[in-house]
Amino acid sequence: MIIVGLGNPGKKYENTHHNVGFMAIDKLADVLNVKFNKKGCSSEYGFTSVNGEQIVLAKPQTFMNLSGEAVKSLMSHFKEEAGNVLVIFDDIEIPLGAIRVRKEGSGGTHNGMKNIINEVGTKDIPRIRIGLGQDKSMDLAAYVLSPISSKDMEIVNQSIDKIVEGIEGYIKDKDIEKLMQKVNVKG
Repeated sequence: MIIVGLGNPGKKYENTHHNVGFMAIDKLADVLNVKFNKKGCSSEYGFTSVNGEQIVLAKPQTFMNLSGEAVKSLMSHFKEEAGNVLVIFDDIEIPLGAIRVRKEGSGGTHNGMKNIINEVGTKDIPRIRIGLGQDKSMDLAAYVLSPISSKDMEIVNQSIDKIVEGIEGYIKDKDIEKLMQKVNVKG
């Protein structure tokens, strides 16, 4: 299984709205004691083993809009099908604190997910969307690249904690329906 958190590399983007996927994968890595000590497939990644199965945690280094290049490369390198990939990313289209797990679907307005679907050639990719809402007074690009306020970060961190707990179960049983029931939150 490959679990991918989407974001933009570099200190400049660390606590921005678009890096919530990186934040979630970092928290999951802490819980699973995984170090991102490998570089390749246009990503930083690390491994763990659960019930004898290798789990890859990855952070694409391609910048958000080209995330599909990294995901496609990871899938090829580790010989995994799209159904054994789980992508975690931000979504301004759903309210702050909302969490949506889906086993398939379009990329919506998220350019990173749209690029993954385009590169991999299927919409059948499990994903977790972390709701951020949108400040309508800001340009969309400026908003997703802006830092998350400390008040909103508390809510984002609660969402991430819930997601990490759900993924721990998902790794063991690979039941996306169970993950949906455990993690989906309306915000």
